Amino acid sequence: MEHFVAGTTARACAEIVGVQANTAIGFYLRLRKLIASKIPSYELSGEIEADESYFGGVRKGRRGRGAAGKVAVFGLLKRGGKVFTAIIPNAKTETLLPIIQERVEPESIVYTDTFHSYDALDVSDFHHSRVNHSKLFADQKNHINGIENFWNQAKRHLRRFNGIKQENFYWFLKECEWRFNGGDHKQLLKQLKYWYKHPKR
Repeated sequence: MEHFVAGTTARACAEIVGVQANTAIGFYLRLRKLIASKIPSYELSGEIEADESYFGGVRKGRRGRGAAGKVAVFGLLKRGGKVFTAIIPNAKTETLLPIIQERVEPESIVYTDTFHSYDALDVSDFHHSRVNHSKLFADQKNHINGIENFWNQAKRHLRRFNGIKQENFYWFLKECEWRFNGGDHKQLLKQLKYWYKHPKR
């Protein structure tokens, strides 16, 4: 469990601890599923950044929106607070808007880029602020640097696993969300040990 929190891969952990690789891999997956089941549901309010990103897949060909073989993920981040992620089938308005409406309190300020799927926010219960990266790279308030920082952290963490099966990607994604929201390694380990000892609480 300490190796998991520290970010050691399952195979490296197996060598250090002296167990079969499949044993460590299976235990790590159990921990990820436990984490996903324990992450609390919460609403975000205040200043919220919204963005989508794409994970995995082949490197050749198109990147970003519409890239083949990649998993699309939508994220919401409260500035100075927590992040929420969801795997999405596409980045259309009818997919993204219900997630925002469910997770973000009305009257909050929602910062997005200029992607057309966010147009509906202009006539919603939220205050919508667009970030045009081609005209304004950095601004003290009008940016989505926070959620982009989370994407970078998550991809850097997942890159060490040399490919993740799509059927397991959800568990890895929720692990990244938990790591971002949960504090330092000491706090994460304490929380994970508690969840492991009291899985039904």
